[in-house]
Amino acid sequence: MIKRLVLDVLIPNKISIVDFAESLSKLNGIDAVNITVKEVDVETQNIIVVIEGENIVFNDVNELIEKMGGTIHSVDQVVAGKRVINLPEEVSSEL
Repeated sequence: MIKRLVLDVLIPNKISIVDFAESLSKLNGIDAVNITVKEVDVETQNIIVVIEGENIVFNDVNELIEKMGGTIHSVDQVVAGKRVINLPEEVSSEL
């Protein structure tokens, strides 16, 4: 079971990150969504999407992102299993 996903996503500027987060949060298995804007240009926004829940279905997340006009650039973190493991401080400081 996936508990956390961290995604680097490209979305069109016409999409509000508020609407994007609300849409993702309505998917089954998702408890929380955090979106941070990384970069903005004339037509697009590069965002970091952090999703947490008890049973995140990656395919559902990917389908919704594509349906809303977005593209996943990379999957930067996946946490799966019975509990969430956070990175040790010394590892996260190297990233």
